[in-house]
Amino acid sequence: MRRQALSSLLLALACSQASWALGGEMVVIVSARNATEALRADQVADIFLGQSRRFPDGAPASAVDQPIGAAQRDVFYLKVAAKSPALLKSYWTKMIFTGRGQPPREVPDSASVRKLVAGNPGLIGYIDRKALNASVKPVLVVR
Repeated sequence: MRRQALSSLLLALACSQASWALGGEMVVIVSARNATEALRADQVADIFLGQSRRFPDGAPASAVDQPIGAAQRDVFYLKVAAKSPALLKSYWTKMIFTGRGQPPREVPDSASVRKLVAGNPGLIGYIDRKALNASVKPVLVVR
């Protein structure tokens, strides 16, 4: 019990420090041509963790990730999936080893995520809110 409380405290502290370092609001995005208007955090987490390969309307969904070590990535997974970088690494190691999944494709930055997602209605990603433009639409605000 004490160890779990300490882990929860450390996770909350890491999340608040990462949010402070980012200094902005993050949004989960899909192409402007995607029919999805909004998603819950658990639906987004399921897609990014390979538990679901479809949007709620049944259309195929594939996640696009920021690079390992990026502050946005760390904040995203902490807030949406409650996974620290270490827990996420462990999760994907297990998924790959058991043949149950592969991690999302990684691209270098928010601009690359936006460009890739804008061109493919089946993709979903996350970027800084300031990077939004008409080619994509937000389906979840990550606070």
